[in-house]
Amino acid sequence: MTSNAQAGSVSAARGPAPGPAPVGVLVVEDDATIRRAVQLALERYGYRVDVAADGLSGLEAFRAGAYDLLILDVMLPELDGIGLCHRIREESPVPVLMMSARGDALDVVAGLEAGADDYVIKPVDTAVMVARIRALLRRATFRPDTESPASEESGRDRAPDHVLTFGDLTVDTLGMEVRRAGATVSLTPTELRLLLEFAAAPGSVLDRRRLLRDVWDYGWEGDTRVVDLCVLRLRKKIGSGRIETVRGFGYKLVRG
Repeated sequence: MTSNAQAGSVSAARGPAPGPAPVGVLVVEDDATIRRAVQLALERYGYRVDVAADGLSGLEAFRAGAYDLLILDVMLPELDGIGLCHRIREESPVPVLMMSARGDALDVVAGLEAGADDYVIKPVDTAVMVARIRALLRRATFRPDTESPASEESGRDRAPDHVLTFGDLTVDTLGMEVRRAGATVSLTPTELRLLLEFAAAPGSVLDRRRLLRDVWDYGWEGDTRVVDLCVLRLRKKIGSGRIETVRGFGYKLVRG
């Protein structure tokens, strides 16, 4: 009786098992009104949101915390959003969403070239921002829908069908690893998702609209520049000749 009562009291003290931790988002925005509005909007959707008012503070917060996604304004004091994105990309593949006040072509291009995964235009439509965030998070946790047949050799971890080879490039679709000439290639979730899309159909031309739909999860008209600039970044990492441009149509992965 005593041991049962003690066990019951211990169980009650522990309480219910904790649920999954909320997604952590860092918002770096110098305008206090916009910063607070974005924070409140995302918290209503269940995100854990921290904020910073300038680029250097944002970099410190990023290094001190554990975030699943970053939202960076382009125009920031101390260190602008483009420079901040560059610094973050030197350290982490964490998804990055840029905010541009004007949707200016130069802002957008500079942000995407710096390594941002996508962008939104201010004033921000909360529904659009949340849709982009959810798409980025899906990409960060994406796994191909494949099944590994049982191996007959005890030392084999995965079926060779899941290791795709294109010249000096190998793509492990189970381990989600990419190697070039034996060296590991560090890719952001969006870059990896884009490469997997090409690897699933080597030699086939994939148009920008399809890639926006299948990689960026756009269910509406999107800016094809995000595709072009992500392809540009990917080429720098896996070889400039590995992805060919088919003018007027799209891109294709070269087999050999």
